[in-house]
Amino acid sequence: MKKLSILTLVFILMLTALPALPASAAAAAAPKTAVYVDKDNHSFIPLRFLNGFAGIQAGMGGQTGKDITISKNGTTIVLASGQAGASVGSKSVKLSERPFSSNGTTYVPLSLISQTLGLQLAWNKTTASLTLTAGETSATLPVLTGSLISASSPAVVSSRHTYKVGGRAFPVQMVTVSLLHPALKLDVVLAGNTVGKTEALGSIAKRSGAVAAINGTFFDAYTAGAYKAPYGYIISRGKMLKDSPADKRTVFAYDNNLLAELIPGSKFMEHFNAGTVTGAIQAGPRLLVDGKVALNVAAEGFRDPKILTGGGSRSALGLTQDHKLILLTSGGATIPQLAQIMKQAGAYQAMNLDGGASSGLFYSGKYLTSPGRLISNALVVKTN
Repeated sequence: MKKLSILTLVFILMLTALPALPASAAAAAAPKTAVYVDKDNHSFIPLRFLNGFAGIQAGMGGQTGKDITISKNGTTIVLASGQAGASVGSKSVKLSERPFSSNGTTYVPLSLISQTLGLQLAWNKTTASLTLTAGETSATLPVLTGSLISASSPAVVSSRHTYKVGGRAFPVQMVTVSLLHPALKLDVVLAGNTVGKTEALGSIAKRSGAVAAINGTFFDAYTAGAYKAPYGYIISRGKMLKDSPADKRTVFAYDNNLLAELIPGSKFMEHFNAGTVTGAIQAGPRLLVDGKVALNVAAEGFRDPKILTGGGSRSALGLTQDHKLILLTSGGATIPQLAQIMKQAGAYQAMNLDGGASSGLFYSGKYLTSPGRLISNALVVKTN
């Protein structure tokens, strides 16, 4: 991954117009851990993240108890919330970005920290995230631009749309999930909490306490036996519920901070073995890469010659550049048409899920799209 200075990161983020930070944000609950870029393109990092990262000690203290102290290997930075001055060792430093507190979280200028303590920064456009590295230690955080997310804002919303593809109109049901909302949680749930069982999507959602749910991986729906094997990787709460060695199909995965991404199946175990995967489901094919339609079904191992031409009920998920998860169902679309639908819906990355009679979307206690059969597993969305 190409290493970028914080100035380069700021230059990239300047390409997006940023709304002002609302005054009401200060009264809200703490957001998830993210690099925050304000309306003036200044980058900040939560103080709580720094404490313990790569040997850094960080906290509040001093004579007033409100001084911000950050130290590593004998170098100490002292700042104060809202103040333009800081000290690095015995030297005074003037800041263009002032530390501040909001939603119970203290944010400090990332440029000062990275330059003083030798943190390397690498921007990842695909996931809108920043990797911080110091020696052998690294961490990747989502980048939030514009406004901090208020706990009073909706974490999950539903909507209906009609998208036109090639002269044809496709009505869709959509649920949009704010992944960085402080109340938001994701989980992957097996039918009957057991590999091979089936259960109604609504039942899975209700017993999980979910506000929304969508069907997940492919499975052996047509076997006469009671065991209906799911296909693909299934990860829940960091545990491998279903392995799928050598499977090349796309995997939707997220970490404990709900930074989500779509990973080629051939590279998934690298991520899982690194301990960065909290939940995941595998389906495919991939629909969008960086905002562009990208279909390579052969590379993902799909062999059905009708995979690109057959129409039917579809389920898909997508990720936006501002860390929202789109859950969508549509009827009668081919895979290429579904890719265009997801692009119009605002997704930057997108993948197909199991479809046909499995396709279902549940929201706020009822079906938006009712599946035609019991399903094997689901991605569920919960709020505190």
